[in-house]
Amino acid sequence: MSTWTRALTAGVGLGAAGLAYATLVEPRWYALRRVRVPGVLREPAAGPLRVLHVSDVHLVAGQHHRTRFLASLSELDHHLVVVTGDLLGGVGTERLAARAMAPLTTGGRPGLVVLGSNDLYGPVPKSPLAYLTRPERRVHGTPLDTPALIDELARVGYRTVRAEALTVDTPVGRVAVGGMDDPHLDPAVIPPVDRIRLSDPTAVLRLGLVHAPYLLALGRLRAAGYDLLLSGHTHGGQLRIPGVGPLVANCDLPLSQARGLSRHDGGWLHVSAGLGHSRYAPVRFACRPEATLLELTA
Repeated sequence: MSTWTRALTAGVGLGAAGLAYATLVEPRWYALRRVRVPGVLREPAAGPLRVLHVSDVHLVAGQHHRTRFLASLSELDHHLVVVTGDLLGGVGTERLAARAMAPLTTGGRPGLVVLGSNDLYGPVPKSPLAYLTRPERRVHGTPLDTPALIDELARVGYRTVRAEALTVDTPVGRVAVGGMDDPHLDPAVIPPVDRIRLSDPTAVLRLGLVHAPYLLALGRLRAAGYDLLLSGHTHGGQLRIPGVGPLVANCDLPLSQARGLSRHDGGWLHVSAGLGHSRYAPVRFACRPEATLLELTA
């Protein structure tokens, strides 16, 4: 066998091994991140306030590995659950997704949800190359039963926040929340500042929520008075090159902020890499599926 043939065979073998890892191993290798966020609680004597951030579950029937991981998170000592959208992985999964999220609100812990585009429309096939060459392309799939999803989530302790401001009580103090629908399919859903403006200036935390962290949406939440912004959507890039990072964020957020905690416009932004993926892109590389326990302090 020639040197060239051996090199080609080795390259094919490495490629096959990498593909097997990215499709069979890493998508099920769930991680719990613990992140401390200083200076966001407005009451010096309060805290810490622990927020469990979950995003991009993309749940379909048969994903018992994912529902088991979600159930394990119920054992954490969090005060509040925040889900930043894309719970659904396909048509008819509304009740399935709500049941999977139910353990996280046990003991009366409050839950908050903002919707992602995949909670409104089912996934559609899309060339992986399109994420690199046409990330702005927006496609509507089969309409889903979003009202049923909202109702099912409400039964297990979640409030869906849609272009509004509200407050939620926690053992650490009252949290002021502003949130909106997903701007990914239609930026027109981003509400004016007055509609989501901070409703309680005395709240211990000012929390802004949006599924896709488009800069216009983040700027609107900051202008409305929120100090900590939570988002998902990016999947952390889903495919990351070690030492380089993600190739795409699927929105206009800088790639350096596509996963984890960063400073943004004088406040804090946390973007979850999410737990799942589209059924048409079932791969992850150097970007494990994750949930995050945020410890907020004054």
